[in-house]
Amino acid sequence: MELPKAYEPEKTEGKIYQLWEKSGFFNPDKLPGKRKKTYAICIPPPNVTGELHMGHALNAVIQDILIRKKRMEGYKTLWVPGTDHAGIATQNVVEKNLRKEGKTRFDLGKEKFIERVWEWKDKYGNIILDQFKKIGASCDWSRTRFTMDEEYAKAVEEAFSYYYKKGWIYQGRRVVNWCPRCATSLSDLELEYKEEEGHLWYIKYPLAEEKGNILVATTRPETMLGDTAVAVNPGDKRYKSLIGKHVVLPLVNKEIPIIEDRVIDPEFGTGAVKVTPAHDLTDYDIGQRHNLEVVEIIDEKGRITDQAPLPYRGLKVLEAREKVVEDLKENNFLEKIEDYNHQVPKCYRCGTTVELIPSLQWFLKMDKLAKLAISAVESKRVEFHPQRWEKLYFDWLYNIKDWCISRQIWWGHKIPIEGQDDVLDTWFSSALWPFATLGWPDKTNDLKAFYPTQALVTARDIINLWVARMVYSGLEFAGEEPFKDVIITPTVLTKEGRRMSKSLGTGIDPIKLIEKYGADATRFGIAYQLMGGQDLKFTEDNIIMGKKFCNKIWNATRFVLMKIGTDPISADIEKVKLTGADKKILNSLKKTGESVNKDIENYEFGSAAHTLYDFFWHDYCDQYIEEAKNQESEDTKRVLMHVLLNSLKMLHPFIPFVTEEIYQSLPLKKRKEAIIIEDWPA
Repeated sequence: MELPKAYEPEKTEGKIYQLWEKSGFFNPDKLPGKRKKTYAICIPPPNVTGELHMGHALNAVIQDILIRKKRMEGYKTLWVPGTDHAGIATQNVVEKNLRKEGKTRFDLGKEKFIERVWEWKDKYGNIILDQFKKIGASCDWSRTRFTMDEEYAKAVEEAFSYYYKKGWIYQGRRVVNWCPRCATSLSDLELEYKEEEGHLWYIKYPLAEEKGNILVATTRPETMLGDTAVAVNPGDKRYKSLIGKHVVLPLVNKEIPIIEDRVIDPEFGTGAVKVTPAHDLTDYDIGQRHNLEVVEIIDEKGRITDQAPLPYRGLKVLEAREKVVEDLKENNFLEKIEDYNHQVPKCYRCGTTVELIPSLQWFLKMDKLAKLAISAVESKRVEFHPQRWEKLYFDWLYNIKDWCISRQIWWGHKIPIEGQDDVLDTWFSSALWPFATLGWPDKTNDLKAFYPTQALVTARDIINLWVARMVYSGLEFAGEEPFKDVIITPTVLTKEGRRMSKSLGTGIDPIKLIEKYGADATRFGIAYQLMGGQDLKFTEDNIIMGKKFCNKIWNATRFVLMKIGTDPISADIEKVKLTGADKKILNSLKKTGESVNKDIENYEFGSAAHTLYDFFWHDYCDQYIEEAKNQESEDTKRVLMHVLLNSLKMLHPFIPFVTEEIYQSLPLKKRKEAIIIEDWPA
């Protein structure tokens, strides 16, 4: 096949992807030859509400590099695709659509609302997977999974039942993070903290047994309506004589004790803090240790309850704050106000300020499971790349609390206990992903062949939400760690170092980059920037460089094809008489192969991309091809083809479309059906 003068990705990529899908080579069961060793990766399941963003693109490129290389090395490779039902996010999307019709989910009722969600999922839920295809992801689409599939639901119920029978799942009333808008509990890991300009209010709490007062500093004066103690550090000499005495709670006019607790920071504010066990996690723990009363003054709708004094009942939290501050001033309880910037917890889906309230929820005991996850990484059975991310993993696990696994929404896996309306936290089901996608709890052929998987490619923000939970779940349910290596990708920022965000107008759509430059250019430009940093300041210049590189490969191939003619040629050089130029390029090819192989095995993808770029552009094109123009022999033609073919093989995981298109045009005596199943250079 004669190559056109210019490479046109828009005319090539769709055609090549169809060729791959038709071949069946994404499916490990249809790969040619006897492949005894397996290599499996499970895609981090994107939300069904999502569309491809730069983080997804980066993640997909890395996984595809790994899977394509292993496929060419003769492994029976499986890359499992799928999506997550994303409970809160998906319910929010469907509720927004309902609001456009002037309706709420309560107008429909639970059954009809769930039907509406499924309709939405069927219509829009696979958009992101189709976009993964555009970037060239060689997933086995015949094994696509969804966390609400019937078989997956069976795995979720099995896991819940197992924990419940062991006594590790229990129901209890505890202080939890609560989103008043979504009307559900959230875990600590589902909060996003936003810095806001606020104040530090210094309030005088009159002493009950003597004259004077204790000055208390707080960022949330409205919660004082539920105070049940004032606490100080036992080593703080300023308050030693007051421990065990009482203060009169301003505005409420009831006596509460002065207690000592080592958790109190003497450097914050005045060193004396108000304790509101119902509306602060630290205060809740203090209350448990000191057997304090729990007074709930904020309800599930974010309003002040009837347990507060009459003037504040029914007010929204911020309204109550204003009135409390006003009343404190009026009654001479307010000493001073200071400006104070602090981190305010927000719902990770809707952005509403999260309240801490007591709530009846289901919890999973974490002590033994955390130890499993810790041991797996401490023993190096699971390794992080870069290793520095172990610290984040350990910090969370060593300070872990029982996991609140219930959510008060309608879309999700219903807690399998009679009379329950709650659903399970989305992460409960996704924690089972590496083995539930392979058929667990049934002992399937896939589970036997492909579990444990080899590598997980993910972002740092879900190390605790997802990675740690998969590790202990894999050990507890499947008897082995779910993967050996955890590859933590850098966060993709704008070139100015800002967070990418659609809402902020700083997002970059990888699909638009693909449409403009081609998938290969986009892939190579991304991979080229992966040089081990914690963050990646993305610049389109690298994508432009990737496009120029693809064109360079194309034009170099056109020269080689003109040089060798149309007759089939062997790329075998065992009996070839080599010139000095031949020996030099073959030696460079060997060193490049060794370096690229080592870099990919060590997950140093940027280094491999740089090596391939430099070798092909400079060593092969600038030097050897120029030398070959003056070498008129059959041996030279075979060396040209040998180096070109092996370069294409090594480049294929990075730029699969153009390498496949070129491969299909090569007049080789010995060839495979496609470069996707060619032999990786030894």
